[in-house]
Amino acid sequence: MMIRMPNLSQVELQNLRHFIGAHETSYQKLNAYASQVVDPQIKQMFTKAAQDSLNTKQKLMSFLNN
Repeated sequence: MMIRMPNLSQVELQNLRHFIGAHETSYQKLNAYASQVVDPQIKQMFTKAAQDSLNTKQKLMSFLNN
């Protein structure tokens, strides 16, 4: 299902870019944490959180492509 977005204002576009950047940063940090821990449950928790951040980033980026 494709969502049609109205034209974004400059402020909305700036906020969207900020959110995308924040999710990219979260993804990178959580992956780094996952690579450093030994406990498999904690590693899995960080890996899942990183994937969730990446998925959200990609979803937000799709709004820029519409």
